[in-house]
Amino acid sequence: MKIAIIGAGAIGGWLAVLVGHHLPQQVQLSVLARGATLQAIRQHGLQLTQAGQLHQVQVRASDNPAELGEQDLVILAVKAQSLMSVAPAVAELMGQHGKVLVAMNGVPWWFFHGADALLAAPLQTVDPDGRIGQLIPAERVIGSVIHASCRTTAPAQIAHVMGQGLILGLPDGQITPQLRQLAALLEQAGLQISLSEQIQRDIWYKLWGNMTMNPISALTHASCDQILADALVRDFSARVMEEARQIGAAIGCSIEQSTEDRFAVTAKLGAFKTSMLQDAEAGRSLELDALVGSVREIGQRLHLATPWTDTLYGLTRLMAKNRGLLCR
Repeated sequence: MKIAIIGAGAIGGWLAVLVGHHLPQQVQLSVLARGATLQAIRQHGLQLTQAGQLHQVQVRASDNPAELGEQDLVILAVKAQSLMSVAPAVAELMGQHGKVLVAMNGVPWWFFHGADALLAAPLQTVDPDGRIGQLIPAERVIGSVIHASCRTTAPAQIAHVMGQGLILGLPDGQITPQLRQLAALLEQAGLQISLSEQIQRDIWYKLWGNMTMNPISALTHASCDQILADALVRDFSARVMEEARQIGAAIGCSIEQSTEDRFAVTAKLGAFKTSMLQDAEAGRSLELDALVGSVREIGQRLHLATPWTDTLYGLTRLMAKNRGLLCR
């Protein structure tokens, strides 16, 4: 099986090393990378530190999709704000028959595939001109939710922090034999796989927590334990989450868990730095539209007021703009 990774950062690099280390006979692995990451991969391969062990794999790497050729599976692990720039490469790599496993946070461009006209139009915060959906049709997508945390310590060097979970599902909810085969393959790579008949609901549930902790941490430079320990900030987070809960109920992604129960889950992470805080500290652009702006836009389409979400989005966007961390 030919598999290419686009986005060899924390999550993409982690997945690449797991596949390359555990499945060298079953998979021909390639990585599309550029700059310092590409140079590092060519020099010493991809390196992953997990459970006290260092794993190193050599992979084909290029910044030119034509050199890698058509793939059976493309694993897309870039930040949402980078998707527009890599979408043509995704289309080239998947060719006529390949699939795309979308390993990204936030609301994806295919989220409302098959929905009524009110929601089916491209979200301006995610795919403003519909170009991504044209290049990567929903019919070719495998949705996913990753329950793992990793960080990059240097180009092509990844440290695994926690979690091995990966939920897979198709936009139309079918559990096909091909999806089961992929799940079985990835389980051999050490991942804990579950299959979903409504991957959109799983995406929305993860978003429900990420859409507050991530931007608030970027605004305040606080870890999750500090955010939860501040009563005013905790209450603000809960109010944003309640707005997202109402939107979720309206789009068929109901959340039964209470905000306090979700906070208890987050509290178990301890002094955890969110990915958005790590990006802000490193001077990288923030994944704001996919995590917050998209929720606000969906609420507007449904005529549901989101004053708390609006506030969070506006404050974080202004901070990102003034620090040069906003893509557009």
